[in-house]
Amino acid sequence: MTEKRPQQVFTLVIEVGRKPGDGLPDKATGAALICYASGVDEAEAVRETVAILKQADLAPLDVSGYGTLDERLKNGDEIDDEERELMERALAENSVVVAQMTPFYE
Repeated sequence: MTEKRPQQVFTLVIEVGRKPGDGLPDKATGAALICYASGVDEAEAVRETVAILKQADLAPLDVSGYGTLDERLKNGDEIDDEERELMERALAENSVVVAQMTPFYE
């Protein structure tokens, strides 16, 4: 029996396109979402996040992974208390937390 790997939280930036019913502003051409997603590895976190966004009628186009909290700290990222709280919530709820959505306009 293999040992269960612990869940970690990954920071992901997902670009989404337009789709009917997506809830984005009328003139937006898409958006970027900063998400904190739990998973045993980044691939699982990405799969779960894309599935949830599709269920929410969004159209994910591209995902960029920025690693775990420890990886980001090693890279010199400054992470404030609010961001840490959102990461902790994603881990505690084994879920995806959308921290920010920035619409794109042409």
